[in-house]
Amino acid sequence: MRERLDELCSYERGSASMGEQRAAEWLAAGLREAGARDVRVEEEAGANGTFWWPIGLLAGAGALAGLAARRGGRPTRALAALTGIAASALIADELPPGRRRFRRLLRKRSAHHVLAEMGPPDAERTIVVMAHHDAAHTAFFFNPAITKAVGEKAPWVFENNDTSPPLMWPTVAGPAVVAAGAALGSRKLTGLGTFMSAGSAAFMAHIGAGQVVPGANDNGTGCIAQLSIARAFAERPPENTRILFLSTSEEALCEGMGLFMERHAGELPTDRTFFLCLDTVGSPNLLVLRGEGMLNLREYPAPSLALLDSTADELGIEMPFRDLRLRNATDGIFPLAAGYQCVSVASCNQRKNPSNYHWKTDTPENVEYGTVADAIRLAEAVIRKLDARWLTD
Repeated sequence: MRERLDELCSYERGSASMGEQRAAEWLAAGLREAGARDVRVEEEAGANGTFWWPIGLLAGAGALAGLAARRGGRPTRALAALTGIAASALIADELPPGRRRFRRLLRKRSAHHVLAEMGPPDAERTIVVMAHHDAAHTAFFFNPAITKAVGEKAPWVFENNDTSPPLMWPTVAGPAVVAAGAALGSRKLTGLGTFMSAGSAAFMAHIGAGQVVPGANDNGTGCIAQLSIARAFAERPPENTRILFLSTSEEALCEGMGLFMERHAGELPTDRTFFLCLDTVGSPNLLVLRGEGMLNLREYPAPSLALLDSTADELGIEMPFRDLRLRNATDGIFPLAAGYQCVSVASCNQRKNPSNYHWKTDTPENVEYGTVADAIRLAEAVIRKLDARWLTD
């Protein structure tokens, strides 16, 4: 696993970039070598590959609307209110599982999906094993020294909180506050919204200017897990279920998964498809997310969670944090919102954060390979259980 991860992390692979395409082709070759069939790389020419441009532009529009409202008369305030409402709604639409309408007006680039299959090709049921092969841009906010300092000064922040902070709420709220202030004629409220919107725009610009991290934990670990799982099922194939390996370009707010669902969801009936997402499984503690969502927190289906929990117990895999929810998003958010049975397997450190998340230290030498191995064992066992007996049987 370490050798494969070194290969993957030896070059930059930002979303919808040449490096991301190279990573997709690397993963496809690995799955083919492992024994998968119908291995292919699908190009998505309609991708944008960012989230900082659409959200940054919309937040900037909210800030400009706020400045205009503070200086103009009633007609200007009315226009500012409409601009703020529109910007807020469009930012919310950019967050997964939104439709991303605004970014479709921006410059297009090509992203790439990796698809490969194992098991009976005519099987009625499908298990989709998901990962992503691109890597994120960094920003000062992701420095692990910040959470370390908070943990030392105020350990209760992490001990008493089982849900990550809603980091994207201010981006949606800023233009909405501008709209409210403009409609009410409140200079203070408009000023607050203007400040929030300008801050969001500046933060997006900072992320866009940041370097692409090595992405070993997030999510090179998911890719090497896929390769190991494929080898296991090449040796002992499933009898009743098709396995579909899927890897996307994810770091532009799950853009690749959204495009995949638009293209392929009609081929995957909700009552005969199970999605198993492997995302960032190289921190010290393996976990199964109870729910996720940047705006609306959606709970994962109880039967899926029970299957993962019971299987982990049978395998003796320790998961000390069994009640964590994510106010961010993995690719699992799309099948979750669409009503599939699905789970998202991840990992965290003692502060309930992914280790080295979106930081330059996210390198192969900092991955906990024992956790990756546990994720592989858990995924294989779950797939074999579903192959023997489907959840609804």
